[in-house]
Amino acid sequence: MNIAIIKYNAGNIYSVACALKRLGIEANITSDKEQLLKADKIIFPGVGEAAMTMQHLATNGMDVFIKELKQPVLGICLGMQLMCSYSEEGNVNCLGVFDVEVKKFSPTSAQEKVPHMGWNTLNNTRSNLFKGFTQNEYVYFVHSYYVPINEFTIAETSYIHPFSAAMQKNNFYATQFHPEKSGSVGERILQNFLNL
Repeated sequence: MNIAIIKYNAGNIYSVACALKRLGIEANITSDKEQLLKADKIIFPGVGEAAMTMQHLATNGMDVFIKELKQPVLGICLGMQLMCSYSEEGNVNCLGVFDVEVKKFSPTSAQEKVPHMGWNTLNNTRSNLFKGFTQNEYVYFVHSYYVPINEFTIAETSYIHPFSAAMQKNNFYATQFHPEKSGSVGERILQNFLNL
């Protein structure tokens, strides 16, 4: 199976590659559009800042290229947020795969720390991405911005208020949490993505 990871100015690319290696997959880390088009599946990871990253993607046309991909694509963390139409992080227009906006967490008490960081549960999962799941599986989050629950939501988590832990539209899948840092649960999600 030919799996590609989109190479750009984002952190966590190599931790995703290591997680795939544990599943027996040697991923191709590339920004070459021809190689990406040949891939069976593509992962769009991300740790970084939305406005700067969108600017970087636009310099070589990746902002248009990514949303035109036809094979299964999995966005992770910032990758998921960049697939939305707009982000409050840097007040920037994003890829527009999902017609929803990314909002900043607003704590309502001193106990509610931002970023939302650590293990939290997945609820109301509804997608082949979560095949074989029970309710309340734990995954790992690190984020200060969130996507409200919407028509594309396929998993929910609650922190300060409920938000989209994962989304799907056609061939585009996305997780706010980090499957590559979520132990055996995360590996199962990556395997389910590979099996799509």
